[in-house]
Amino acid sequence: MIILLHCFTCVKIMANKWEADLGLLKVEYTKGDALESLGLKCYCCHQILLAHMDLIEKVLNYPSLEK
Repeated sequence: MIILLHCFTCVKIMANKWEADLGLLKVEYTKGDALESLGLKCYCCHQILLAHMDLIEKVLNYPSLEK
């Protein structure tokens, strides 16, 4: 999980919302309802969670360059 610690615009803490967001989506909340239930009302905070891609799982599939 590599996500921003806080929102650039309103400085609201975002890092603890990612796993809660994924949990709500598994319970079949819509993305908008999940964001609202997490207390994210600003569009700047919505943008951070909507645009975030969890790339660490994809990066771990590649071999390292160490010998």
